[in-house]
Amino acid sequence: MNRYPIEVFWTEEDAGYIATVPDLPGCSAWGESEADAIREVHDAIAAWLHAAQAADRAIPEPTPPQDESAFSGRFLVRLPRRLHAELARSAKREGVSLNQYVLFMLAAREARAGTRVKP
Repeated sequence: MNRYPIEVFWTEEDAGYIATVPDLPGCSAWGESEADAIREVHDAIAAWLHAAQAADRAIPEPTPPQDESAFSGRFLVRLPRRLHAELARSAKREGVSLNQYVLFMLAAREARAGTRVKP
């Protein structure tokens, strides 16, 4: 049974979905739909594991699922003073707090990458 986490994203360049398995370096598959990509990546996982066994290479354990309730929603980021000042100025121009501005920028980046961000 496959217990490896799978990440799926849309790519304009390939005009389809790519499914990757972060625990297995280089393991990925393409599909016209998310479901197709996931079906294909299951075959890629089997091939990856078979090749690793044949080469007597270590097979990583699957990363256990993480419950979102384990995260506080807070983290500390250290950044150069100049970047801090630029972000603060941008937040002021937008009329929002620095925290709100950075959250907006991160959410916008995730949206462009095709991942789902829930507040």
